[in-house]
Amino acid sequence: MAKLRDLKGLGPKSEALLFDIGITTEEELRSLGPVRAFIRLKKESRVNPSLNFLYALVGALEGESWLKIAKNEKARLLMELDDYKELEEILKLEE
Repeated sequence: MAKLRDLKGLGPKSEALLFDIGITTEEELRSLGPVRAFIRLKKESRVNPSLNFLYALVGALEGESWLKIAKNEKARLLMELDDYKELEEILKLEE
């Protein structure tokens, strides 16, 4: 099984951050999805990842450079990120 650091655009530091929040395999990252993994990282990690890390997560799963992802998918990813944040706020209000 390939290590997370072996995915395009991820290295040992990225892998360590993902391990810290319980994502240890490509399958777990793929199942959770890059946007949800990014949100979880922002909430649970000791660091505050930039949007470039989100692009890197998407690129890792698609086998593309994070720069290409940032250029071609930025708007879609930002909307998806906002949708998750909005949903979390709605769920908090219902508790």
